Amino acid sequence: MVFINFNGEILPADTKLVTSKNRAFRYGDGLFESMRLMKGQLKFPELHADRLQRGMKALKIDGYSQMDAWFLKEKTADLARRNKAKHGRLRLTVYRDAEGLYTPSQNKMAYCLELQPMDEPRYFLNDKGLIMDIYTELPKPTNYLSNIKTCNSLLYVMAGIYKTQNKLDDVFLLNQNGFLCEAGSSNIFIWYQKHLYTPALSEGCVEGVMRQVIIDIAKKNNIPVTEAQINPEILYEADEVFLTNASRGIQSVIGFGVRRYFNGMSKILMEELNKL
Repeated sequence: MVFINFNGEILPADTKLVTSKNRAFRYGDGLFESMRLMKGQLKFPELHADRLQRGMKALKIDGYSQMDAWFLKEKTADLARRNKAKHGRLRLTVYRDAEGLYTPSQNKMAYCLELQPMDEPRYFLNDKGLIMDIYTELPKPTNYLSNIKTCNSLLYVMAGIYKTQNKLDDVFLLNQNGFLCEAGSSNIFIWYQKHLYTPALSEGCVEGVMRQVIIDIAKKNNIPVTEAQINPEILYEADEVFLTNASRGIQSVIGFGVRRYFNGMSKILMEELNKL
């Protein structure tokens, strides 16, 4: 049986918990963190806590000071023990626990922590490179909510449906100005003329924890890296494209249209990532 932590209570994962008045269900009024557990340890707890606290502040949800790195490490370690799991994917959903219509009656926090056990003690680069295309039906708006992983994920749901219908492995998302933003559930990195590029936060991408980790690794290894506004036309010229997120680490892209990419930089960065 798989267990979850619902507001501090350990319960079976299939327990019916929320009512129709739940604000995450009604309005997407909340945010979430996707995290990775390896060898019983939460990866990058400080970065996750920092992002979560800033997101809660931006959404004006009270109790953000409680969601520190110690809290995340403690709760994930406890849930891992209950699930007899050493490795896995974690999702922490934090939502506003309040009555009211669009206007909440209060800003109290509630949370749910879930664990999906896995057998992987480290990050693995995908054997089969991803085939991708650009999703143009819904551009992503750029505002201060764009960098937060909110519970309002319709854009990603629609992109996911498009991906499935078109037999793709993933899609590139554009922002409202037509520049590269991110992928379906990851940040994008492009290796072009011996330089690494990733869309800047001002371009509306989610402020990925793994994105920051990879930027730091690149800098430490003297790999030139720039956060920029990126025209999607670069995808026809790039030497390599890869995606990053906290669950999978790095995923290399092999194809965009007729363009084929290498994966040498992905391998170098993945090796460094697994040393952390």
